[in-house]
Amino acid sequence: MTKLEICVETPEGAALAAATGADRIELCAALDLGGLTPGAGLLAAGIGAGCPVHAMVRPRAGGFAVGAADLAAMEGDIAAIRAAGAAGVVIGAARPDGTLDIAALSRLRDAAGPLEVTLHRVIDLCPDPHAAVEAAIDLGLTRILTSGGPGAAPDNVAALAALVRQAAGRIEIMAGGGVTPAAVPDLLAAGVDAIHASCAAPVDTGAPGIGIPRGRSTDPARLAALKAALSKTSEALCA
Repeated sequence: MTKLEICVETPEGAALAAATGADRIELCAALDLGGLTPGAGLLAAGIGAGCPVHAMVRPRAGGFAVGAADLAAMEGDIAAIRAAGAAGVVIGAARPDGTLDIAALSRLRDAAGPLEVTLHRVIDLCPDPHAAVEAAIDLGLTRILTSGGPGAAPDNVAALAALVRQAAGRIEIMAGGGVTPAAVPDLLAAGVDAIHASCAAPVDTGAPGIGIPRGRSTDPARLAALKAALSKTSEALCA
């Protein structure tokens, strides 16, 4: 059965994902900025929802090149995430040329200790994603979240299938980015190990008077539709 990971940024979203049968939660703050490290309260609420939590480790918005101060902050965040009882962390670091920053990733992997470690979509910006897959395997990471390159996963099915063939079970390949129920059959046919989505819809929670934009929230109907598509397609492939 292909796993389902739901990306959430609120306690309500975590509870909804757990209740709908997600296999794990990617917990972030500020998804409108691409996801940042969740605070202690959100982390506790996410873990309390009863679904394995994999916490984003990203201390600031912007690109994925990390300096010494960023790296120290990320190591500190990982220590707090471990202490809180999360199941895993989600990391990424790149050099100025777009290749993976192996030295930084190695330090973050060591900080994670026994936790599962997911390499996030920094790989989709790498000039040679196949070399990045081998680097992630050499680092001993658990899985890679990828859309198969720039853009949305449903538009990169052939590239995702190529990454799955290359991984050959040595590391999990999880498809994420623009995933909809309609895209599930093609993604599962590509052989991905997991599907990643936010299932979020716009909500009127902004404060435009002080520059805070309209928000998004995990939508139960979208989540249920994605779960149903995943279950139906998995059963058909196993028949």
